[in-house]
Amino acid sequence: MNRYARQTCLPGVGAEGQARIEAARVLVVGAGGLGASLLPLLAGAGIGYLRLFDPDVVEESNLHRQTLFRVSDIGRPKARVAAGALAALNPACRVSAEVSRLDPAIARGEIPQADLVVDAADNFAVSYALSDLCLAQGKPLISASALGRRGYVGGFCGGAPSLRALFPDLPASAQTCATGGVMGPAVATLGALQAQMVLGVVLGQQPSPLGRAITLDLESWHVSGFRFDHAPEPQSALPAVIAPAEIGPKDLVVDLRRDATVPRTLPAGQRVVLVCSTGLRAWRAAKALIASGHCEVAIVGDGA
Repeated sequence: MNRYARQTCLPGVGAEGQARIEAARVLVVGAGGLGASLLPLLAGAGIGYLRLFDPDVVEESNLHRQTLFRVSDIGRPKARVAAGALAALNPACRVSAEVSRLDPAIARGEIPQADLVVDAADNFAVSYALSDLCLAQGKPLISASALGRRGYVGGFCGGAPSLRALFPDLPASAQTCATGGVMGPAVATLGALQAQMVLGVVLGQQPSPLGRAITLDLESWHVSGFRFDHAPEPQSALPAVIAPAEIGPKDLVVDLRRDATVPRTLPAGQRVVLVCSTGLRAWRAAKALIASGHCEVAIVGDGA
């Protein structure tokens, strides 16, 4: 029996749909908790080509939620371990793995080669950079974020509104998995939903997953969703998210990873580039500068 028989028998798939899946080229950013769930599902479904970026190595504290990895993988690059596991799962799925960050400069060259992009990095700077680039290039973006027992997944760009349209600002109390903690099943559920949305886009499923958000709250056992097809794009995409290589010699760089403070007075016309690990502190500082009238602002997340 064909390995995809239980999939191709579904309405809307069939031989034609499976051929579309096998021809798809998907760019995945992140092989962590979200990626560890969505990657095997995409490979298992028969996605023809996966381009994977992740700069990190497997750590013991990952294993409760990143079940693609094993104890023997600790210290090894996530991207390479994931590529090997996916090849064993489905040799017909070609995986190209890069042990590096996909910063905005590199992403500009990678995104045009993909049919769609998956944001599984769970990093504020990465998410907004990918959304800005996908919006400009007309590529669908499936993005998710998880924290604690909650999270969301959504289909952006590619004809739908961007991440900035739905989330024009970050919440004041935003945290990361490292600071706020996260439960494995919540992350796995969101990763599985991302994989399902990817397949929905590839198959042209209607209603489309683009312009759709699903929220998950496993503290109150509540799952909900809504469409945001008509969410307006912000008038300006500020703060801009850039790569370290895009910092210019005339820029004023403030590295918030070193407890630096933003100068109270800034010369008019000089761009301020704020740097932090996830983009969160830089975003908040940038928004404060913009509110004060200084609009030449960009941020860099060292995971972007």
